[in-house]
Amino acid sequence: MLAFLGFLTIILVLTLIMSKKSSTLIALIIVPAVTGFITAFVTAPQTIIDAAAAKAEEAGAAFTPPVVTFGDQLTQTFKSLSGWMGSGLSSIVATGVMFIFAILFFSICSDAGVFDPIINKILKLTGNDPVKICIGTFVIGCICHLDGSGATTFLIAIPACMPLFRKMKMNFWVEATIVALAAGIMNVMPWGGPTIRAASAISGLGYEVSASQLWVGIMPSWIAGLVMALLCSAWLGRKEAKRLAAGIPADPCEVEEIKADTPENKDLVREGWRWYFNICLIIVLLFILIKGLLSPAATFMIGLCILLIVNYPNVKQQHDIINSHAKAAFLMVSIVFAAGAFTGVMKGSGMLTAMTDALVAIIPNSVGKVMAPVVGILSVPLSLLFDPDSFYYGVMPVIANAVAAMGGSAVAVAKASIMGQMTLGFPLSPLTGATFLLLGLAGQDLGDHQKHTLPYAWLISVVMVIIGCLFCGLLASA
Repeated sequence: MLAFLGFLTIILVLTLIMSKKSSTLIALIIVPAVTGFITAFVTAPQTIIDAAAAKAEEAGAAFTPPVVTFGDQLTQTFKSLSGWMGSGLSSIVATGVMFIFAILFFSICSDAGVFDPIINKILKLTGNDPVKICIGTFVIGCICHLDGSGATTFLIAIPACMPLFRKMKMNFWVEATIVALAAGIMNVMPWGGPTIRAASAISGLGYEVSASQLWVGIMPSWIAGLVMALLCSAWLGRKEAKRLAAGIPADPCEVEEIKADTPENKDLVREGWRWYFNICLIIVLLFILIKGLLSPAATFMIGLCILLIVNYPNVKQQHDIINSHAKAAFLMVSIVFAAGAFTGVMKGSGMLTAMTDALVAIIPNSVGKVMAPVVGILSVPLSLLFDPDSFYYGVMPVIANAVAAMGGSAVAVAKASIMGQMTLGFPLSPLTGATFLLLGLAGQDLGDHQKHTLPYAWLISVVMVIIGCLFCGLLASA
């Protein structure tokens, strides 16, 4: 029965989210609350009897099974459900706090114009060389995605680089592909949505892993992916140079002239010594994260305070700036906490264990240790089928738990997942709104964009998985 309720919970959550019949927040809370209530109600009598037996044994008294009334059963049901949800929430509090402050930190850095001089300098250095233009576009895309927002990245990077592509008569689909690769590889950062979700889900299973630990754990793979994405950008630039030299016209594309996005309030931009200070602050925070000198939450909490004090000492201005970004931070972190409650119910009720036992019974144990690389290799195309919430909160925990039961590493499944699922795969997925923003800005069709970009994104992901098997423990045992 528990396995049935578990799979029913997963199916209902996935169906509601993917069919847009319910918001992710509601689906992750209500569905497990209902199935968890059923589970708790059915098991409440035995839970009460077991508790009484344990109490009698501790007191050294003879045990007499208690009479369980309907009221007792109902009370125990609510107690169990509350405990399961509370346990799940407590496991992801630190992740949620880190996410809030990371979003605020990098969003305010963007307000302060920290990245503007770097972008402008890159644009000047590219000149009229298609290869340099493509490399510069990739670097700009990476810088723009430091705040973890795909929409922000596309709104800044596409219009900023488009004049160069237009002037050189280069294909706009090349620009879209390069910016997509940049945003995808940078989405692996510890404040990126997929990594946050993976850490939340895996922590809910009892494996205390933070988002920054996941990122550091796949650092060799991430660096290899970054280099591969850069090489792919240079390759695309070289192809464009050959096409231009041969006099072959660019693919037809109608796109309006778009000016680079700039902060609405120019008064927020900081120059001079504050710009250098902000750059140094970002470098210091990244160093602290990588070395693990402070927890990620504490790192960004302190970093945000320093950033505000130095750049915007006026208290009212600080409040206004925080309020302008609070909505985005709250919406995402609310889903993270909902996911904590979801995994808490799935684990605490025993549904996850029952589902795992069912999968283990039909999958050979020999598959367990290689399941993580298989998940990694399929992670990019899986982005076309599952949105991040459905995959990381519905699919991945079941696979991870089954892999652990078969002798593999559950954490390795989380590592493999973020090597493509809604990282390199998110700018290709029709399940994310940012994809259509990218297509609209670059004047591209979804099918053509997937045709052009999927091979490169998948290649980079596969390279990351191979490096992960060699250096990041994707083949590790439990």
